Amino acid sequence: MEKKNRFRVFIVDDHPVVRDGLKNLIEQEEDLMVCGEAADAATALKTIPQTSPDVVLVDLSLEHSSGLELVKEIRDQYAELPVIVLSMHDELVYGERAVRSGARGYLMKGESSARVVSAIRSVLQGEVFLSERLMAQIALRLSHAKATRPAIERLSDRELEVFQMLGQGTSTTAIAEKLNLSIKTVQMYVSRAICGTAILAVRSADLSPGVSFSVITGLNNTPRS
Repeated sequence: MEKKNRFRVFIVDDHPVVRDGLKNLIEQEEDLMVCGEAADAATALKTIPQTSPDVVLVDLSLEHSSGLELVKEIRDQYAELPVIVLSMHDELVYGERAVRSGARGYLMKGESSARVVSAIRSVLQGEVFLSERLMAQIALRLSHAKATRPAIERLSDRELEVFQMLGQGTSTTAIAEKLNLSIKTVQMYVSRAICGTAILAVRSADLSPGVSFSVITGLNNTPRS
């Protein structure tokens, strides 16, 4: 099939080796091609209108930005452009948030090559591509009141992102720099989550840079994608 007739895929991931691997996988398919790539949200938003993709693959953890925020930006700016989140993060923690943000699919990076291609084709056909496990969780969530949800799921996307990074040992100063936020704003997110019972133990009274604490559900064990 000629390239002009192939479906166009745009890749957003801050790891060059991941982008190269996805590109090699996609380019092997006769009906698919990679039309562009970016390592961060700003570059992606600038390049997407220049490359006219049919679908975008987005990693959740990007340098200086949030993958979830990028998904929301794409949804708001290009309502008909489908997005698939491809990440190392546990789908039961982040999958539903990704869908609420506008993603049409969620895949763990440990999935097979065939499943990645299948997800792309399914989303291009207007379908939503999620694992049975994630679909079951979403269905169960819809049948329960908000008050019964675990504390971690009552956190906002930004609060969850901040606590994941803190759980990995990142200082509040480093988080502020990575997310382009003030330290005061980062501390505000921490305080909100404390009020939402997201913390098991806090070992710093003033939440100063370098704060260390334990987070419910093992967020400190969540690997960076």
